[in-house]
Amino acid sequence: MDSSRDFIALACDKGVLRFGSFVTKAGRTSPYFFNAGLFDDGASFRALCGFYADAIRTSGVPCDMLFGPAYKGIPLVAGVSMRLAEAGVNLPFAFNRKEAKDHGEGGTLIGAPLSGRVLILDDVISAGTSVRESVDIIRANGAEPAGVVIALDRMERGAGDKSAVQEVREQFGIPVIAVATLEDLIGYLAGHAELVANLEAVRAYRERYGVDLAA
Repeated sequence: MDSSRDFIALACDKGVLRFGSFVTKAGRTSPYFFNAGLFDDGASFRALCGFYADAIRTSGVPCDMLFGPAYKGIPLVAGVSMRLAEAGVNLPFAFNRKEAKDHGEGGTLIGAPLSGRVLILDDVISAGTSVRESVDIIRANGAEPAGVVIALDRMERGAGDKSAVQEVREQFGIPVIAVATLEDLIGYLAGHAELVANLEAVRAYRERYGVDLAA
């Protein structure tokens, strides 16, 4: 898919996706590292939000509004809603703050009231904690989660045999849409001479920690 390749190219150019030796939160030594926080200028962040908007439209997942969990989801939900509006899809959006405010508008939610089918936007799913918190907030406000959109699906096992993405799909019965997956990354590396030296290590990592897609 062209959008996935273009996204990976941008991530490599910006240093959002780096190759080498990195220790993950799970204590694994990974040959690549993804940090969406490094989409830190107007041009690259606008492009990132465009990739999210394309993924949402392509997925066909029905939704009535967008939700961005604090903190990384806050700029995402605003940017993606603007890119969708540019494409003729005007959706309301909301996000939460970590601490309740006791003056002004008060509460922990900012933006449109949560209602209908709510699509959650985040950067990645690691332990799934952010998704669980978002689902709880959405349901507490009488709305329903429609799905989750993330930048990169690492497609690797968590504590058990399933990945965090698979666990979210199973636990909440909602789709998880990824702009790109580890399989997309492997395909991209194979087609670029300047990066192909990293291909064997990434494939080996996938072989060791990757999920069974049939699971």
